[in-house]
This record gives sequence, C-alpha cells and structure tokens, in this order.
Amino acid sequence: MSNYLVIVESPTKAKTIKKFLGKRYNVVASLGHVIDLPKSQFGIDIENNFQPKYITIRGKGKILNELKKASKNAKKVYLAADPDREGEAISWHLSRALGINEEDPCRVEFNEITKNAVKEAFKKPRPIDQNRVNAQQARRILDRFVGYKISPLLWKKVKKGLSAGRVQSVALRLIVEREEEIGNFIPQEYWSLDAVLKGKEGIFTARYYGKKGKKHIPATQAETEEILKAIKEQDFIVAEVNKRERKRKPAPPFTTSSLQQEASRKLGFTTRKTMMIAQQLYEGLNIGKEGVVGLITYIRTDATRISTAAQAEARAYIESAYGKTYVPGVPPVYTAKKGAQEAHEAIRPTSVIRTPKELKDFLTRDQLRLYKLVWERFVASQMSPAVYDTVTAKIHAGPYEFRASGSQIKFDGFMRLYIEGQDDEEKEESGLLPPLAKDEKLEPLEFKPEQHFTQPPPRFSEAMLVRMLEEKGIGRPSTYAPIINTLQARGYVTREKKVFYATELGKVVLEQLLDFFPDIFDVDFTAQMEEKLDQVATGNLDWLDVIRDFYENFSARLKVAEEQMQEVVLEPEESDEECPNCGRRLVYKMGRYGRFLACPGFPECRFAKPIVKEINVDCPKCGKPIVERRTKKGRKFYGCSGYPDCDFTSWELPQKEKCPHCGYITVQKGKKLVCANADCAEVIKELAANSSKKKTRAASGAAAGRKPNE
Repeated sequence: MSNYLVIVESPTKAKTIKKFLGKRYNVVASLGHVIDLPKSQFGIDIENNFQPKYITIRGKGKILNELKKASKNAKKVYLAADPDREGEAISWHLSRALGINEEDPCRVEFNEITKNAVKEAFKKPRPIDQNRVNAQQARRILDRFVGYKISPLLWKKVKKGLSAGRVQSVALRLIVEREEEIGNFIPQEYWSLDAVLKGKEGIFTARYYGKKGKKHIPATQAETEEILKAIKEQDFIVAEVNKRERKRKPAPPFTTSSLQQEASRKLGFTTRKTMMIAQQLYEGLNIGKEGVVGLITYIRTDATRISTAAQAEARAYIESAYGKTYVPGVPPVYTAKKGAQEAHEAIRPTSVIRTPKELKDFLTRDQLRLYKLVWERFVASQMSPAVYDTVTAKIHAGPYEFRASGSQIKFDGFMRLYIEGQDDEEKEESGLLPPLAKDEKLEPLEFKPEQHFTQPPPRFSEAMLVRMLEEKGIGRPSTYAPIINTLQARGYVTREKKVFYATELGKVVLEQLLDFFPDIFDVDFTAQMEEKLDQVATGNLDWLDVIRDFYENFSARLKVAEEQMQEVVLEPEESDEECPNCGRRLVYKMGRYGRFLACPGFPECRFAKPIVKEINVDCPKCGKPIVERRTKKGRKFYGCSGYPDCDFTSWELPQKEKCPHCGYITVQKGKKLVCANADCAEVIKELAANSSKKKTRAASGAAAGRKPNE
C-alpha cells in the first residue's frame, strides 16, 4: 500500500510525476474536473445568495469512486492540479468530495514538471487558496448568467443553436467593428518624393520631408510637381549629419499570449493547436535515457519572471555556445503587464541544455517546431542587446528639406539566435549612408515621385486578435483559444487566408446583443470585470458583491430584451449553382467544418455538397480538375474532383508543368518543383524565393498607375 496519494489532471502528468516521487506515492489522474455546474440546467440558486449547484459530471462517477477508495487507503492526500485558478477549483472540489480539510496543507503547486521542481513542491504543501477558488466560481457564475439566459433568447429570436458568451461576444464585437471600419474607410491620396543624390564618396537616396523645417506630405500629383519644379533650381547641401549608436533589446520570454501570437506568425499554428502541443511539452514526453520529462514550464501564464536558477543556467549556456560578449553584465528583468500573476514564471524550457537538436529524434515535427520556438525565445531573452551604428542626414534644397538615414549592425547580440516576428511588415533601413560632411554639396541624379493611398486597418489574424484581447484586458491566458474556437464553431466568423471575416450571422447576433445589453458587452466593462476577478483572487474584493452588482443590471436588461427583442429572419446567401435534384438555387450554410452548399428545400430535398476551389490543374489519373480540399481536422490537401471514382490526392500544390523525365504532373514542395510520381520524384528546378512578393509588388504598382518594373 502506498503511503501517499497524489491527484493530478491527466494520465501523462501522473506518469511523469510518479517517476520522480517513487514507490511510496500513488499518482492518479482525475481527467480534469470531476465536479462542476450541470450542463442541462442553469445551476445557480439566485434566491439563495447565488449559490452554485455542483454535481458529479456525467461519466465521472466511476473515477470519483476510485479516488475516494484510494484516498481512504492513503496516509495523506495531495492535490497537485495546475498552478492556476482552474487548478485551484479542481483541487477544492476534490477536497470536498474526498473529505479533506481545506485548511490542511494538501495543495501542491509547481511551475514545471521536473524532478527538482516536483520534489521541492512536495516539501511545502499549502492549504487550498479560497480566494482563488472564489474568483473561479465568480467567473463561472457570471458566464452562466450570460450563456444560459441570453442564448435561449437568441434561439427564439434569431436561430437555433446560437450562443452568447460574456467574453466571446466582446471578441466578436472587435471583429465586427474592424469590418465596419474597413467598409467605411475612404482612401486618401498622398505622394512621396525621393531624390537619388551623389556625394563625394557615394550615392544614396533621401526622401522629401517638408519646407522650412515643417513636415509636409504632398497630397496630389500637381503639388508634387510644383515641389519638383522648385527644387530643380536649388543646390542640394548637407545641413546636418548625426551619428549614434543604438541598442535593440531582445523580446521577453513567452507568456501564453505572446506564444500564441508568435506560433501563429512563424509556424502558422492556430491558438488551439499551439495550446494542445504546448500542453504535451509541459506534461512530459519520452526523450530516451531520461525517460518521460516535462520540457517546458507551465503554459498558462501572463508573467515574464524567470527564476534565478533558470537564468544562471541560460547564462552559462550562452557563454559556452556564443562567447562572453553575448552574456549581458546584469541578467535582464522584464516588466509584466498590470495584473500579471508574478507567482508564475514565463514559458521557458525546463533546461536549456536540452537543445532542439538533441530532442530532434524524440519529438514529432510540430512538437519540435514549437519547442524550438520556446527554447530560442528564452535563450535570446537572456542574451546581450544588438548594437547598431545609425546615421541620419538632413539635406536642404533651398527652403525644402530632404532626409536620409541608414543603419548597420555593429554587434548582432540576441539577433544571432532569434528575432521576434511582426504582424505587419516593417521595413528597416539597412546599410550605412556614405560618409557625408556638413555643407557638402550633392549632385542630384534622379527624382522619384510616387503616388500612394492610405490603407484601412488590417483584418484580424489570430495573432493580432490575441494581442488585441490582451491589450484590452479581455479574457485571460487560458481563454484566448476557446474564445476563437467558439466564434468559428458558431459560424459568427470565418477564417480565410489567415484572417477573420465576420459573417452575416455574427453581425446580426452582435446587433441584437448591443441593442439590449450595451454595457455587458462593452469592451471597457469586460476589462473592468477581469480586474475585479483579479481582486477577488487576491482577497481584496468579495466575490458575491461582484456577482450581485453584475446581476442587478443584467436582470433588468434581460427582462426588457425578453419583452422587446424582435424576431430576425436570416435570409441565406444564394449561390449561382442549381440543385441537381430539384432545381432550386443552392444556398451557403455553415457546418462543423466550415461553409458548404445545400438545397434550401430541406427537409424535402437533402442535397448538399462541399465548396471546392479548383486550382486549374487536371488530374494525372483521369483528367478531371484537381480541387483544394480539407481533412476533418482542417489540414489542406489537393484531390481529384472525381472522388470517389478517382483517388488521386496530394499534400503539395500540383503545378501545370509536367515532369520532363516521365511526363507526370509536378508539385511545389517548399522552394522546389518536384515530380509527383513517387517512382520518379525528380527535382525539376528551384523556385524563385521571392516570386510571390514580386507579384504583389507588381499588382500594387499597376493599381497605382505604374508599370510593374517602374
């Protein structure tokens, strides 16, 4: 018989911890929550001081009975759920179900699943933190009010199957309002004017800044031509040259939000995929001789703090791998955003000694890619800043002023390993200007006027939406992925070419919500509610006071909505295709795996078909068009439109060009054109790395009335 019982959430985590604790410990998994609010009913007794009605989750009775039996035979029970409010709530429910005194030191918390961290945590168990439990209870009850009271109203007035979420609806509002902003945007014309100048020691380009020291942007071609005419009569003289050294600091180690953003930018991962793989890395994977070990620290965090031991290990590694100059004199300290849980650490590898190269043979491709991202970001965050030499010059042409700047890396520092991605491309000046002297006369070689138009704000990508949610204080690290998943699952938004579009359904639902619940779905109100929940977690606010204040306003507005909300008839969007069974125009519908075409005569006519995109390449087996498809998990592939009669499929994009060796079609594999015939698989040629960028530039040039090469 084991002396001690340890309860965690997952079997993988249990297996990893068991290895560290030894035979005296029986480590078992609860498989997440075993007790929660009921799904089939509201579950909150409003008349009895908002008391929640907790029940054993359906299907979890057997697990709970096994836990009760194991706890009776144990000398001591430890509750080692994740170190967040959700984990605290799981532990609290288990303590009540197993008859454990909440004030006993039964709660064990660790930030990483490594031998040292786990053993140290078991040396200092603590009582369950009731404040954190209450914060989690308050969140669940607030979400119940919105989800279980407004959703039925939407079912009745708009469409069955809809839902309203306290936080998800605010995220929808951000997407819809961005859509409106784009739709209402009126482009404004403006011009730039570059001068190609020759000095004593080289040629460079300067841009028109303004007149008599005041910044000025020409608005029309006529205005630009007037400036051109005036400056052609002037001498170009160097008025001022400034040289300085500039430092660029590394980005801080990952929080949940920044990990999701960077994985979206650099790896193309959805937030859901990022968190799924990060969970695997956190809970532990088999890495050969070491066995199963947690590879990264806890993944739901908004803190940027790093332990001194982790910093010391990183500094030693950096010195051995890159040299002393790459180790900063003082370990960097990063400031976390307001309200961050500083008891947590940032997301980092549990040991920098486990390099991505060493783990290559033990991880899947996606596990390795995400681990490499976490590892590089953390190590880079502990390295010295990069150092630039920058030069800026002011050039006068009479009263007109031009400016030129350039920079050159003097010391690469952290950039030797890692550079943070950007949501929108930012051009940085590269290369230094030629040596220039004050009062030096320059020879103008060419003038380049160019027309531009202001651009609307971009649509949200997953990375941009997560960043906005974090900046606005909407939700918390553990909620970003579920918010985005729910918006797509309900058909409120679609994700096309990696950006979100609000659907007509999403716009209608939001309009109804804002008409009757403007305060509750207000961005600032939602952010303030998160702050209140944080104060509950620290013991500075009573959770019942927060709930009462919310419910007083909510119940009044709910009553008005129930009486006054009008039914909305959503007309489905028609397509150009006719139903082959009954001749009706097919309409677009939203399903589990995205949009599809269906007959509006349902249920009399049940015809439906997926929306396919032809790629203008014929199938090598039967000659029918190849179309773009998706697996049930959403992965893109290409297949014959004649399926199931023809089974041709390819993960890579088929090309029109035929293989010169066997005549089969070719596919684009990375930067290469490869024969799709498995028996041939010849590399035909290398593809131009910047071909897509060139096309984009050519298109934008044509739109501005210029030829592609101008």
